[in-house]
Amino acid sequence: MSGPAEGQKAPDFELAAEGDETLRLSDFEGRKLVLYFYPKDDTPGCTKEAIAFTEHSAEFAAADTDIVGVSKDSVAKHGKFREKHELGIHLGSDPDGEVIERYGSWVEKKMYGRTYMGIDRSTFLIDREGKVAKIWRKVRVKGHVEEVLEAARALD
Repeated sequence: MSGPAEGQKAPDFELAAEGDETLRLSDFEGRKLVLYFYPKDDTPGCTKEAIAFTEHSAEFAAADTDIVGVSKDSVAKHGKFREKHELGIHLGSDPDGEVIERYGSWVEKKMYGRTYMGIDRSTFLIDREGKVAKIWRKVRVKGHVEEVLEAARALD
């Protein structure tokens, strides 16, 4: 698994988002950013995680921290996902998986004895200077968002 280490500069990214918007790392300069990768819109774990980030979005904003969720799903699918669950966070589309790979979140997975490549549920907290402050890999959704919020508050 490659990708950045804590303390390294966060890999640049450019992601398509709703309304012909493009999300770039430079858009968040001077603020903190939670960049999280998840396997698929509208699946149980991914939905719980997106809802939890949305429920805490005001607290993240108070900590001067933006949130961007990333998957390979299309912008249109993200729009339906956002609408269905009233999500209040940015969702970036990475259909080719370039950004997912740059962050080391495209990994070999196993289920029911089958090996395949997929997105590792992972979260990166990026500081105001664009450096990776903290990384969470193989995320379990329960309690995760609160842990990330605590780390964002502790980071100046």
